[in-house]
Amino acid sequence: MKVLVPNLGSTSLKYQLLDMDGERVLARGKIERIGSAQAVVTTWDAEGKSTQTTAAIPDHRAAIQKLLKHLQSGSHAAAIDAVGFKAVHGGPRYRGSFVVDDALLEAMKDFVLVAPVHNPVYIQAMEIFREVLPNVPMVAVFEPGFHVTIPDRAAVYGIPYEWTAKYGIRRYGFHGSSHRYISQRVPELLGRPAEGLRLVSCHLGGSSSICAIQDGKSVDSSFGFSAQSGMEHAARVGELDPFAVLYIMEKEKLTVAQVSEILCKRSGLLGISGVSSDLRDIEEAATKGNPRAALAIDILVYQIKKYIGGFAAAMGGLDAVAFAGGIGENSWHVREAVCRDLLFLGVLLDGEKNHRPASEDRLISQPDSSVAVLVVYTNEEIIVARETVRVISGIQ
Repeated sequence: MKVLVPNLGSTSLKYQLLDMDGERVLARGKIERIGSAQAVVTTWDAEGKSTQTTAAIPDHRAAIQKLLKHLQSGSHAAAIDAVGFKAVHGGPRYRGSFVVDDALLEAMKDFVLVAPVHNPVYIQAMEIFREVLPNVPMVAVFEPGFHVTIPDRAAVYGIPYEWTAKYGIRRYGFHGSSHRYISQRVPELLGRPAEGLRLVSCHLGGSSSICAIQDGKSVDSSFGFSAQSGMEHAARVGELDPFAVLYIMEKEKLTVAQVSEILCKRSGLLGISGVSSDLRDIEEAATKGNPRAALAIDILVYQIKKYIGGFAAAMGGLDAVAFAGGIGENSWHVREAVCRDLLFLGVLLDGEKNHRPASEDRLISQPDSSVAVLVVYTNEEIIVARETVRVISGIQ
C-alpha cells in the first residue's frame, strides 16, 4: 500500500509518499511561502536527489495540485492508495485514528477555537484532498490518540465535572505520533523491552511537549486541553493561570478572537524574548547580552527539568530521557543545560557525545549513568502511515 502523508502549516506543505511494503520513502517534498508568486518548491526522489524551483502558489489548493503533479510524473507514479493526516483536535469522540468523513470534519470544526492554528488548515486540506482524490480512502491520525492511556487522576481538571462529561474538557495530550515513535524507538536503542521502562520523552521545537511513558504507554503529558498549554512554545503560550487571561481581557478590553490571536502567535519564547520565535535567533541575542533572550532560554530549560522531575516522581523512578524535535535533536546546549542539575536522578551526560555533530539516533549519556539519555530523530510520518494502513485494513 502506498500512503501519502501531508504535513500542513499556514503557509507550507510538506509531504512523503511511502510504500508500506518495506516502509520505503518513494518521494518527498515541501512547498514553502504558499500564497506567494515566488513559492519555493523542493522535491526529493527515492535516492535523495533534490530539485528546487519557484512557482506561483496562491493557496493550499494550488499547493496540493502541485504535489500531486510531482507524484504522478516520476518513477513512483503509481496510484496513491491512501492519504494519512496528522490531525490535532477532534474532541473526546476522536482520540485515535479514524476514516475522514463528514462527521469527523464537523467535530474538528467544533474544536477550531481550541486549535485555531492547526484545525482550520487541516480541515481545508482534507476537504480539498477528498475532492481531488474522491476514490482514495483518507485517515485522520489524531495527536491525542497515543494519550488515551493517561489515567483520570492525571487527566481530569478541578472544574465542575459536568464540563468534563458534557464538553470533554480534560487533558488530551498532543504530539502523539512523535511520542509514540519515541516510545517504540527507545527500547530498540537500549536493547530492552518497553515493559518496565520508565521514559520521559521531550519533543522540543516550534511546539514543545513532555510525555511520561511507562511500559510503552503514555501516562501523562505537559499538554492539556489545547495545544496552547504546558511548556512555552515558539510563539504560543504555555502554562498560564486562566484568571490572568480574564484579567487582561478586562483591562485591555480584548475580545475572545483578539486574546486567542495573542496567545497563539505573540506569546511563548517570542513573547518573552521580544526577539524571535526561533531559538537559534534567541540564543544569538542572548550571547550578545540581551537579558530577555537569556530569560526565555532559562524558562525553557527550567520547564523541561520541572516536567522531567515531576514525571519521574509520578512513575516512581526514571530509566531514560529522550530528546527529539528540532530543538531536542539539534541544540546540544539545551540538552546540556537540562541534564546539568539532574544528577539526583542519576543522569550523567557524556559531554563529548552530546556535542558531537550527528544526524542519527544515539545514546549521549555516560556508561555508568543510571538514566539513559538519548537523541531520537522522531518520525511522525511513519506512525501516521502505519495507523492509516491499520485503519484502512480494518474496514476492508
